[in-house]
Amino acid sequence: MHLLNRRRAVQGLGLALLAAQGTPAWAQAAQTTPATPRRIVSVGGALTETLYALGAQDELVGADTTSLFPEAARRLPSVGYARALSAEGVLSLRPSLIVATQEAGPPAVVRQLEAARVPLVRLGADHRFEGVLARSLRLAELCGRSAAGQTLAAQLQQDWQATQAQVQSRQRGRAAPLKVLFVLSHSMAQVRVSGRDTAADAMLAYAGVANALTGFDGYKPLTPEAAIAAAPDIILATDQGLEAAGGIDGLLGAPGLAQTPAGRARRVVAQDALLMLGFGPRLPQAVAALSAALHDLA
Repeated sequence: MHLLNRRRAVQGLGLALLAAQGTPAWAQAAQTTPATPRRIVSVGGALTETLYALGAQDELVGADTTSLFPEAARRLPSVGYARALSAEGVLSLRPSLIVATQEAGPPAVVRQLEAARVPLVRLGADHRFEGVLARSLRLAELCGRSAAGQTLAAQLQQDWQATQAQVQSRQRGRAAPLKVLFVLSHSMAQVRVSGRDTAADAMLAYAGVANALTGFDGYKPLTPEAAIAAAPDIILATDQGLEAAGGIDGLLGAPGLAQTPAGRARRVVAQDALLMLGFGPRLPQAVAALSAALHDLA
């Protein structure tokens, strides 16, 4: 019995030493199953752009047609337009995670994706800098890159402070803010202008100018009376809309625009749609560039 107790004591001491030193490498390898790489489908250009900024591009297996930046995103398998998804198209990519904006749809397809039991996370369209920070940190959490999220958030805050200083310096000495009319025109048959609670309205405020049209929410069709009454100093469009219109001459052919102060002086500014309206990680650069373009033209 005495000898048996000694052997047990020695064995106990050995186990204690192993515990103190940590699990041996060979035991760790035997116990660890390699993690399955995530397969992420992103529905929303700004979300896709943020995933690239977080370094998660190797986990992306598909994206929607609004995912145009960076250039590499255009080569991802497409799941179609964000508002007109096909459940079969998305699920054919065997995603382990789907991230989408609240605008993703149609609703019936969203319900099908949820029923397929693939994790689907929908992130709100918050047209504020704080919203960009929150979405960036949430995406970082979802793809297991919290440290990268903190780094991105710190860089965004630094860039945002610099942008705000630039905008404020351009506003000094100006009696009243410039009045800018944003025109959304994917085709000249569907020309709309922006009111409150839109990405365009938020961008105008951040750029230090005033929305020439107020008194309504969202977007509404452009009428000659509304354009003339707004009397904008500058007309703002997207690059894609200006191209679809056939250039400045084509855009000024829209109802009433040629009769505005901006139209008569041909003061038209355009910016890439995703950069201006996406509210992604390039927001500080987008605001700085827009503010410079608008104030330099006035």
